[in-house]
Amino acid sequence: MKFVIQRVKSASVNVENKAVSSIDNGMLILLGISNKDSDENIIRIANKIAKLRIFNDENFIMNKNINQIQGEVLVVSQFTLYADTKKGNRPSYINAARPEIAEPLYKTFILELNKLINKKVKTGVFGADMMVDLINDGPVTLIIEN
Repeated sequence: MKFVIQRVKSASVNVENKAVSSIDNGMLILLGISNKDSDENIIRIANKIAKLRIFNDENFIMNKNINQIQGEVLVVSQFTLYADTKKGNRPSYINAARPEIAEPLYKTFILELNKLINKKVKTGVFGADMMVDLINDGPVTLIIEN
């Protein structure tokens, strides 16, 4: 699994010009799932993300986690995180998990994160063509690979 985590002032997802989800102050998490992934590490990664100290304290030092700032989380599936660009100019997505494998793992991650975050985790629409809008705060962007 690959996670791109962005600290945001706001983020939203639209599908077919309709608002699906939006958050203020928190994290936008882009999640890519590979052919080799299973659910055995999801709990560990969800715990790590919930405890990430990427939010500023009163001294403007990244010392607080999502719950300490009462922030929100938006999770968006993104198979293109597994793009292979080694050959030619057209990315290959052969390493990205098929939907029948990826969707259950995506849902399990959201369920686990919901157990750890004070506010309900919001999501995009799995497999949809989404328009994601965000205001990156910092900018702070992290990549976690499992």
